Amino acid sequence: MASGTGSQRAPTAPQIAAFRLARHHLTSSKAADLAGVCRDVCGIQAQVMRAAQMSLWARLPRCTRAQIRAALAEKRTLVKTASVRGTLHLLAAEDFPLFVAALRRSRMDAAMGIMARFGITRAEADAMTEDVLEALSGGPLTNQELTSRIAPKVGRKIRRWMGIVWNSHRPAIAQGLICYGPERGAEVTFVRADQWLPRQKKFTEREAQQILIRRYLGAFGPATLRDFCHWCGIPSKDARSVWESLRDEYVPIAAPGHDAVILRQDLPALSKASRRSPVVRLLPNFDTYLLGHKEKGHLVEPRHYKLVFRAAGWVSPVLLVDGRVAGIWSLARRGQRASLDVQFFTKLARPVADTLEEEKAALLDFLGSPG
Repeated sequence: MASGTGSQRAPTAPQIAAFRLARHHLTSSKAADLAGVCRDVCGIQAQVMRAAQMSLWARLPRCTRAQIRAALAEKRTLVKTASVRGTLHLLAAEDFPLFVAALRRSRMDAAMGIMARFGITRAEADAMTEDVLEALSGGPLTNQELTSRIAPKVGRKIRRWMGIVWNSHRPAIAQGLICYGPERGAEVTFVRADQWLPRQKKFTEREAQQILIRRYLGAFGPATLRDFCHWCGIPSKDARSVWESLRDEYVPIAAPGHDAVILRQDLPALSKASRRSPVVRLLPNFDTYLLGHKEKGHLVEPRHYKLVFRAAGWVSPVLLVDGRVAGIWSLARRGQRASLDVQFFTKLARPVADTLEEEKAALLDFLGSPG
């Protein structure tokens, strides 16, 4: 159990929501740029690129799709790669080595667990990774181009693996040796990280995991070890000792529904957290705000849970009001015009409804901007 300075006054659910909303840049209390937002929220999920763009817009309403694309492909202040839970994320480029070092072992274990079903050994996977790096030495390649370059060099088992799995070079991604490069039309490309990104800082696994825990609690706290492991994908048996190594930095919090911890340095901000007006945000599929905790009772009522967190890991776009899900939404086209249809879970007060109409119009403008 984390150590503290005695019994702490339990924060209210609205206080916790206000704290998290501010840390996720979903209020206007803190200015940042694209990389700063990605850093503060521990990455923007990018399984669906348009959803990632909307997640950034929700936090930086003045950003454009073109600016996001430029940050990835030209300025390279952002990088797209597989990250927590093995899912695609946009990270601040300077955080790339931190996430790689913290997650490499767990991600490689997961990748090899799948590859072992095809009879592929670690030595064979490592040899394939060398082929991937050699193929990418000349610059970006699409998945099809990369596959065609390495297929003649690998054995039958790996060729069978490559024929079934779209991203057959996941060991190279898991080890931080390659990442996603500039889009080529509708296709993604892959690049060598050492050619695409600036020189990377070195971290030990333990050091990186300690930093990641601090970052996580800074964005999602109060939270538990179980929450952290659910969020990042590191097994609890591997994360527990690192979590406990920071116990002097934690303060125990009797959060509504369960006991959790927050960083001692964040306790004043949590204690003072409040909202002066309704916070109304339209968040897209897979928004990171929705994915930080194992239990979701603080977000959505049980009767609406399966409308938000759906089968096969799908997460619906949501209407967020003061940190709780008040509905789900979808984008519809009627002739040449796009519109947002919202399915409400609760009746909205007039100020919230008025703000929602403004939010809908702004999001449609963003989606219609060049990108």
